Amino acid sequence: MAKEEETPEPAEKPESETPKPAEKPESETPAEKETSAEQPEVVQEVKAGEEIGKDARMWAMFCHLAGLAGILVPMIGNIVAPLVVWQIKKEEEPFIDEQGKEAVNFQISMSLYMVICIPLCFICIGAFLVPAVALFYLIFLLIAAVNANNGHHYRYPLTIRFIK
Repeated sequence: MAKEEETPEPAEKPESETPKPAEKPESETPAEKETSAEQPEVVQEVKAGEEIGKDARMWAMFCHLAGLAGILVPMIGNIVAPLVVWQIKKEEEPFIDEQGKEAVNFQISMSLYMVICIPLCFICIGAFLVPAVALFYLIFLLIAAVNANNGHHYRYPLTIRFIK
C-alpha cells in the first residue's frame, strides 16, 4: 500500500515545473502583422466602437458570393446578382453598403477584363490570359467572401471603382 501512495506524487509536477502557455498581449499576433503587411487592401481590425452584426456580415458575404451567378448566366449574372443583393440590403448597414459596392465594382471590372481577353485568344495570348483572369476572379471572390463573413473591410486588388 505504501507504493500506491507514492505513485501519484511523481505524476504530478509542481507549478514551477509545468510549462505555461505563452501569454500574448491583446494586440496583433505575428500572423496578423504579416497579413496586414502583405495585403494593404484589407483592414484587419474593426474601428473602435463599431461592431458588425452577424446578419450584416452574412449579407455582405452574399454580396460577394452572388457574383458566382455569372456561372449560370455569363457576363450578366455576375453583375446583376450582387447589384440586386446590394440594392436590397444597402440601407440596413453601412458594412453591407460598402462591401456591396466593392463586390459590384469587382464584377464589372472582371467582366471588362474578360471582354478584353477574349479577342486576344485569336493571337494566342488570350489562351493564357482567360484562365489566369478566371482563376484570379475565383480566388479573390472567395477571399472577399470569407473576409466579409469575418467582419473585415475588404478591397479587391485591380478593381476599377465605378461606384463610389
